[in-house]
Amino acid sequence: MPNKLSNETSPYLLQHANNPVDWYPWGMEALQKARRENKLIIVSVGYSACHWCHVMEHESFEDAEVAAIMNEHFVSIKVDREERPDIDQIYMTAVQLISGRGGWPMNVICLPDQRPIYGGTYYPKNNWKQVLLNLVEFWNDKPKEAFNYAEQLTSGIKEAEPLNLSDDEISFRKEDVDELYKVLKGSFDLKEGGYQRSPKFPMPNNWQFLLRYAHFTGDLPAREALEKTLEKMALGGIFDQIGGGFARYSVDPYWHIPHFEKMLYDNGQLLSLYSEAYQYSGRDLYRETAYDILKWLQREMTSPEGGFYSALDADSEGVEGKFYSFTKPEVEAILGENAPLICQYFNITEHGNWEEERTNVLHRKISDEEFAKAHDLSLLDLRSLIAKSKKQLFDYRDKRVHPGLDNKILASWNGLMLKGLTDAYKAFGDQEILDLALRNGAFLKNKLVGEKGQLRRLYAPFEKGLPPIAFLDDYAFVIDGFIGLYEVTFDESWLKEAWDLTDYVLTNFYDPGTGMLYFTSQTGEELIARKHETMDNVIPASNSAMALNLYKIGHFFDHQPFIDQAVQMLTNMFPSIKAYPSAYSNWAILLLNEVYGLFEIAVTGDEFEKKRKEIEQHFIPNKIIMGGITGELPLLDGKFDKETKIYVCRNRSCFLPVSEVEQAMKQLR
Repeated sequence: MPNKLSNETSPYLLQHANNPVDWYPWGMEALQKARRENKLIIVSVGYSACHWCHVMEHESFEDAEVAAIMNEHFVSIKVDREERPDIDQIYMTAVQLISGRGGWPMNVICLPDQRPIYGGTYYPKNNWKQVLLNLVEFWNDKPKEAFNYAEQLTSGIKEAEPLNLSDDEISFRKEDVDELYKVLKGSFDLKEGGYQRSPKFPMPNNWQFLLRYAHFTGDLPAREALEKTLEKMALGGIFDQIGGGFARYSVDPYWHIPHFEKMLYDNGQLLSLYSEAYQYSGRDLYRETAYDILKWLQREMTSPEGGFYSALDADSEGVEGKFYSFTKPEVEAILGENAPLICQYFNITEHGNWEEERTNVLHRKISDEEFAKAHDLSLLDLRSLIAKSKKQLFDYRDKRVHPGLDNKILASWNGLMLKGLTDAYKAFGDQEILDLALRNGAFLKNKLVGEKGQLRRLYAPFEKGLPPIAFLDDYAFVIDGFIGLYEVTFDESWLKEAWDLTDYVLTNFYDPGTGMLYFTSQTGEELIARKHETMDNVIPASNSAMALNLYKIGHFFDHQPFIDQAVQMLTNMFPSIKAYPSAYSNWAILLLNEVYGLFEIAVTGDEFEKKRKEIEQHFIPNKIIMGGITGELPLLDGKFDKETKIYVCRNRSCFLPVSEVEQAMKQLR
């Protein structure tokens, strides 16, 4: 019989709806049952594309013997971490305090009052059974000790990741940025790209900082480390060489074997990174990679309403990577006489190049230019052959059983992809990209933004009850996406939306004790702790993203309180940024804007769009841009005329207007 998850909309929860475990979704029914029956709570957290979540489900949660233990002694709650990052954040901190590491699936055992006493990640079946039986015995025999331990652990959760706020008056200097770079530089893998570790995560925000640093300083080693990383990721197996889109990480130090799940949040940020890198260097590989992400997005991740789905599973037919890998005989049968060359191009061998016998994860080791030269081919002929062969391989692969799709549409991740689309349009000027961005922006505005400036985290057209309330990351990334839409359209309604959402954030998320922002709204559910999110990880911290938003919106509207708050937040975090720059790279981007200054560029007159596109052919990361033939922003006052003019301003002072982009670029130096 289906359990209590059968009425949920989350694909991850629905995956467990027919388990013999008597699962509950997070909510009052389960929490009250635990208190009423004085039972321990199992909080099991994961997400639909998680390979080891599937493994533990099959081994333990589908097993009648394990289910009997869980059902008799516990109240078992399943949580989709992507729907409820607030719950995940709290209990992940507990697991890290207990074991020193984290990950998913995450399984935490709590007292009936939700306070944790034990937790970990993946457990083999027999280990899981033993853990549960030991905890039942502990709870029955030593409840006082359990309460004491829960109190200590909950205190640790509240005190974890201390803000280490600075009370000093700080004057930010270029030397501060140089010191951050020196710390990062020692960790670069100059041979394979990324950092000297495995597994390797793309960490796009780290490289966006390095891209800006290389641009501002002209530091050649910084540029070389950046370009090595972008090249190796684009050529590696972490990038789907046939269908486009990046996997979440590679398990090896060579970007070769991915953990095959594809996440919207990674690809949105990487679309921004490769688009900006193309503006910076003009390298064809970056453009091709960005366009392959776009093709994947349109083909597999776009809903009929214009929202973007969350993820593709790592597994198909119960096997990780089965959809994406090929044997050499398969390739030979598909490609015929072209197979030998293509096998060399994608490093396909008879033996196979990963742990699954005879199977190959397609990857490249050298550029097209190098490959063409080595095989005495023209670059044009090689690319024609590659395009034809990739289509044949794609069509063959498309007939396989596809990985599962997590069709949740999340505000935060859509905001990241929307920003990626606006960055791609700036770089490439392709109307199809702008149309996709505008459609997604309209979807977010019409479906997820409420009348009072509040967001909904989740779009659920057939929801049973209200979806979860939005969190700070939802606001931060949607605001950033709306700012991006303004900069590529000069339609001020997008900035007005961004302002309204920001105003809501400051009213409902602000912590007057620290000057920072809570991850949860004051109108949200009260959990055992209310946390700030300040460390940039695979996704930038919601506080750093909001600080950048405040900084930009403050300059657009000439609203000094927003700018002051952004700078204060940066000041608060400065000791942490200096101590651990790779975990505060988005904060470091705000620091770059402070020390190198922010340019305000206004483009007005009949040919504003032509000039805007010309400006975006240059990489100018420390700018905001505005204009059109009409507008109400303070900087535009008195600047509208039929004659097209470009105004470059800084610190509330403008250079004389010019008519050509080349002249404006001289003012930007």
